Amino acid sequence: MAAPRRDTRGIVDAAELFARVDFRRREPAEPLRPYLEHYWLIDWELTQPYASHVVPHPSVNIVFQRFEGQEPFAEVSGIGLELFTQKLEGRGRVCGIQFRPGGFRPFAPGHPVSDWTGRRVRFDDSPALYPGTDPAAILDPDEEDVRVAALDTFLLSLAPRPDPQADLAMALVDRIRSDRTIRRVADFARAEGMSVRLLQRLFAAYVGVGPKWVILRYRIHEALEHAQSEEKVDWATLATTLGYADQAHLIRDFTTTVGVPPTTYAQGLH
Repeated sequence: MAAPRRDTRGIVDAAELFARVDFRRREPAEPLRPYLEHYWLIDWELTQPYASHVVPHPSVNIVFQRFEGQEPFAEVSGIGLELFTQKLEGRGRVCGIQFRPGGFRPFAPGHPVSDWTGRRVRFDDSPALYPGTDPAAILDPDEEDVRVAALDTFLLSLAPRPDPQADLAMALVDRIRSDRTIRRVADFARAEGMSVRLLQRLFAAYVGVGPKWVILRYRIHEALEHAQSEEKVDWATLATTLGYADQAHLIRDFTTTVGVPPTTYAQGLH
């Protein structure tokens, strides 16, 4: 990875979020780059409460958080199956680690990644989870570079070991993300020389969700990004491009995930 990605995929009303908070992505230390998408850092100071919304990626995150009036804490945030909403108010800070899909398992080798799916587990609620980690050591420094270095130190201390299965899972998800022609799990498994059952077991153990879920989620991310663009979207054409049988299927999936139909969402933004 040459640099953190710059797209806004998954962020609902990204322009509004960026107007309310200071959001940055940072690159991890070189030994960590095979496993991570990026670090994401947010600081805010708000006079009125604001709720951010994200359509989660098929990624596990470790998140260090400080909200005004609360003690700092850290948690493992497994892949979210629903729209994620976070209320922000007052002052606060978040330092997040977004793993590549398939990249978290080497940092928690004792459990299949599906064990974390749909869950948010605080370090202090699970004493065996990264014992001795002090969230304040990562959140307190005023200098951003110092916080990034602290994230590097935390992850490097876990000494992830090379895992060919993790490498395979990451490569397969990258293929799904970049190749729009991948639409059916059976066809994808056959092209990769695997049985559907073996592919599903690999994804459960290393990604946390099945390949069909990943295919559908990346479709919605792309549709969401189109809806946020300034250009008028031909939803029927986009549905075909994304591999849907028809426009109605795209609208149904978008509405189920985001909460409103794509045309309503786009009109609300523009």
